[in-house]
Amino acid sequence: MKALLILTAIAMISLSACNGSGKLEGKWLYAGGVYNGKKEGGTEGYQLQRTYTDKKFEAVMIEDGGEPQKYQAGDYEIDGNTCTETETFSTQPSKLTNVPVHYNYQIKNDTLILEGKLPTGMQVEEHWTKMK
Repeated sequence: MKALLILTAIAMISLSACNGSGKLEGKWLYAGGVYNGKKEGGTEGYQLQRTYTDKKFEAVMIEDGGEPQKYQAGDYEIDGNTCTETETFSTQPSKLTNVPVHYNYQIKNDTLILEGKLPTGMQVEEHWTKMK
């Protein structure tokens, strides 16, 4: 249940992973976050990865030794330090499908930090590490 809640929160906040300078393009690995003030480490037994192209994203979960399983996809736009992402696909029931969601972001070294308040009211700060 905890993994499902974290995956749902990640799916929602991952709508925020945006950067206007092109640095976002490529693969990012979930490294942990803070949810309503509670720190969570990275995932155990599976990885969450996001791949960004010019204006689209795709998120996959990879269980240890398994094949990637797509769980989310969509489009994103940049305006200053705000990114608006619109989820167009989700394997989980989602109230966010086709709903634009706005987040603030910053990149420090090879880490993407996403901060925002989800439509559910949850305060989140997530860390995604750039994959080589």
